[in-house]
Amino acid sequence: MTEVLGQLRWQDGLDISIIWYLIYRLLQMLRGSRAMQMMIGLTVILMAYVLSRVLGLFTLNWILDNFLASIILVIIVIFQSDIRRALTQVGTAPLFGAERMVQRREDIIEEVTEAIRNLASRRVGALIVLEREVGLNEYIEIGTRLDARVSRELIESVFLPGSPIHDGALVIQKRRVTAVRCLLPLSATPNLRTTLGTRHRAAIGVTEETDAVAIVVSEQEGTIALVVGGNLTERLDASRLRNALEGLVKL
Repeated sequence: MTEVLGQLRWQDGLDISIIWYLIYRLLQMLRGSRAMQMMIGLTVILMAYVLSRVLGLFTLNWILDNFLASIILVIIVIFQSDIRRALTQVGTAPLFGAERMVQRREDIIEEVTEAIRNLASRRVGALIVLEREVGLNEYIEIGTRLDARVSRELIESVFLPGSPIHDGALVIQKRRVTAVRCLLPLSATPNLRTTLGTRHRAAIGVTEETDAVAIVVSEQEGTIALVVGGNLTERLDASRLRNALEGLVKL
């Protein structure tokens, strides 16, 4: 062991450090995203392939062998949007994550709740999505990036009818307002009430595809709704909304 360490050059140390840093940055970009979940799925398939060879499961091994033979093409097809996003981030992200003030979870929930209550009292429509485990990067890609501190003043100003960015959703990730004017997938569930508007359908749609929490203010009725897992809970007051967010959102 001592002989091996003695033969290492400073270039080897630099080489290893660069590789570790690249792996670290890759995991950071994939963390909490669908890409990470798919990577886990591919890892399971790879483990099944190894076990099929060890246990002599010839049919399963043949199927997995043919699948893994084109794994590079499969990865490019599956992760094409994530690869494009990662390459974009390489040029914009700082080399080392800059330190910044992080709000407390309780303060963020309070700011969101107060903003929603004020908007509802004025019958101003709004749609806020809070990220949990599954990433929302694919939905904010065509939105307007902000990366701002969460505050009731900011949230209210975004959704005022005269604001150029009031359409679409406001997304909160990692205790920051990361984007506004985001387009979300509308739910295709056939048994939804016909009276539900676009905001409610978008809130249901994004929570069907991810584990995010969505909050909707109805412009017509001035009511507050919370959507989790595609399930809509309507006519909440500020106190019930705050309590629900305390239990649902870890941030």
